Amino acid sequence: MQIPIETFTLPNGLFVTLSEDHTAPLVAVNLWYHVGSANERTGRTGFAHLFEHMLFQGSASVAANEHFELVQRAGGTLNGSTWLDRTNYFETVPSNQLELALWLEANRMGYLLPAMTQQKLDTQRDVVQNERRWSMDNQPYGTWWERLPALCFPSTHPFHHSLIGSMADLDAASLDDIAQFFATYYTPDNAVLSIAGDFDRDEVRTLVERHFAPIPRGTGKPPLPDMTLPPTLGGPKREVVPDDVVLSRLFVACRSPVFGSEEYYAASVCGAILGMRKGSRLHRTLVRDRQIAADAQAFTYDLTKGSDLLVLDVTARPETTSDQLELAVHEMLDRLQEEGVTADEVARAVTLIETDLIISLQSAGDRADRLSLFATYFGDPSLVNVQAERYRAVTAERVTAFARARLGADNRASLLYVPKQSTEQEPTTELAEAGAR
Repeated sequence: MQIPIETFTLPNGLFVTLSEDHTAPLVAVNLWYHVGSANERTGRTGFAHLFEHMLFQGSASVAANEHFELVQRAGGTLNGSTWLDRTNYFETVPSNQLELALWLEANRMGYLLPAMTQQKLDTQRDVVQNERRWSMDNQPYGTWWERLPALCFPSTHPFHHSLIGSMADLDAASLDDIAQFFATYYTPDNAVLSIAGDFDRDEVRTLVERHFAPIPRGTGKPPLPDMTLPPTLGGPKREVVPDDVVLSRLFVACRSPVFGSEEYYAASVCGAILGMRKGSRLHRTLVRDRQIAADAQAFTYDLTKGSDLLVLDVTARPETTSDQLELAVHEMLDRLQEEGVTADEVARAVTLIETDLIISLQSAGDRADRLSLFATYFGDPSLVNVQAERYRAVTAERVTAFARARLGADNRASLLYVPKQSTEQEPTTELAEAGAR
């Protein structure tokens, strides 16, 4: 499936991607800023996620929360999200409301700071801290996405600290800190704007230039520190977390090739063979046949810097002990590493991945997001059109080579959640630090 793509860059550095499609009278506007938690400095974590909230609190011409009201009243949907190395904002609206979405995004990119107040900061800080309490601190297994990267990346690495930030750092955030972070990273030369769906190319170019061209480019952002890591952890790492849970749950993460590299596609297919849907090895063996697990999956983080992570996520059945669960999962990895994979397994995995790719490109919103992804990370949104081809080029030999190089005991970080006992327990950590630099 080939989708039409056209690009241009404004004098202020904003990279624009267009994908015209008149199948439905809808258009998606998707804006990626190349900033995430990796760009935060020590003592000021959580800023990128805090800004995901702050950017919905109004700008020079938009009142607090009016962004939501205007888009929804026009029959559209919208949201935003934050990740380790990017933040995005997106709307899908009826075609005749395209200019509304563009005006809203341009207004907060260029004119957010005049509307920023201490009250808004205090309100959104409380919202983010409550989100942390709800989604992490008081959620069964909720701390996994904070603890697992901390196991896999050294303390000095930008991916080590929590995406949502610490309570202390959020408390310490000042209005001046917020203004400086915004002025540094939320600039047109650090952003990609993708528009997909039902629009006229000449008209949309005029609209983009009208609303975004007057915004001045930034003064430059500080470079990230060297994110290079050894290909493996250098030894097993393990952390046991007693939690208010009924079932044990095990996460095993292995360092793997970064997203977009040639080796990444073999790693992605390996993850699909292990844990993509009910025909995968983990589900078929541990859930269906041996009935050790209640659920099992595997996935990659899709990181483009330093190292990616291939993660196995397996939840035990009530009668399964944590020791049994841990032993069974590591046996699965040992077997895959020793025996390799078959051509049939690779064909199944590639078919599933390719099907998901095609389905996602049929949605204007998902299509715009994929265009922004490849434009942000690689400067080339047309890479979206070669992803299926790159997956189809993966062979059983390549997947087996990846497994033997990256799934050994020297490259496994295990995060095990176990039910709390009657007496209070603290998390225990056993780390082999040979791979941390």
